[in-house]
Amino acid sequence: MKISHAAIAAGLAVLLATATAAAQSYPDKPIRMIVPLPPGTASDFLARTIGLSLSDAYKQQVVVDNRPGAGGLIGSGIVAKSSADGYTLVMVAPPHVVGPLLQLKPPYRPLEDFTAVIEVASLPNVVVIAPGVAAKNLQELVALIKPKPGQFNYASVGFGTSSHLAPEILNRAAGISVVHVPFKVIPDVMSEMAAGRVHYTVFTAPASLTMLRGDAKLRAIAVTSAKRSATFPDLPTVAEAGLPEAQSDAWFGILAPAGTPRKIVMQINADVVKILRQPDMKEKFARQGAELVDDTSPDGFTKLMKSEYTRYQKLIKDAGLKQQ
Repeated sequence: MKISHAAIAAGLAVLLATATAAAQSYPDKPIRMIVPLPPGTASDFLARTIGLSLSDAYKQQVVVDNRPGAGGLIGSGIVAKSSADGYTLVMVAPPHVVGPLLQLKPPYRPLEDFTAVIEVASLPNVVVIAPGVAAKNLQELVALIKPKPGQFNYASVGFGTSSHLAPEILNRAAGISVVHVPFKVIPDVMSEMAAGRVHYTVFTAPASLTMLRGDAKLRAIAVTSAKRSATFPDLPTVAEAGLPEAQSDAWFGILAPAGTPRKIVMQINADVVKILRQPDMKEKFARQGAELVDDTSPDGFTKLMKSEYTRYQKLIKDAGLKQQ
């Protein structure tokens, strides 16, 4: 049986149209965006803010699913094992790369098991000191602590979190020996600082704002970002205080499971970039101390995570942190 050229062309046209329609159909069902940390955190705020705008753009609901636990390992672990179809995403922060480094048997590989979609924001960390600490700035805090190794402490909200590692970066840059005291929630940290049993913290801007608004006696003395924060314009950077190696921004971004089609990754990336460029979105971010980044490409986010993985790998080794 002979098949005419017209029939072949018609068949190819149908196949091409079908493939194009399938590619253009994403998303045709709800998307789940997992947050590996509790509600109220910076990751949660960013996921819900961006997710709401994506829901409007896609006419499909973006469901934010908080899966806290084990410093973020549980939530990211779920995504690593999910289908690579663009319908399961995760909003990550530094604990995503740090957590596996602190585990003897990590539940996922932070680089190989994920596909970078976009870095959405960067947040400065803020050095906050307790009322009883006799220091007016970062230089005086270091001078106070240095001759008394082991006699001062800092608080975090968990082993391996940003609030644990940012102070470690600061401590090593300053050459000071300080005791780490982990807590579960910020209110407990505030109570202990007010009582004089905790001396300082290095938390992200949103968490620090919560603390400073909750207790007027707590004092912010520096930010760890490369430049001054719009949220804390009067605070010097750690570099201005003479400790450039203490710089540590908390980055946040969206990942998908490894193997997610590049076309879907680029579509989500482009749509999130449009959202981030909206004037009202910039204002919402600024109120939380979040700052937009220059490089929003998937490759840029991949490069950042690789460099951060190497940085924290060295920090954990140098600080003598033990795997659990």
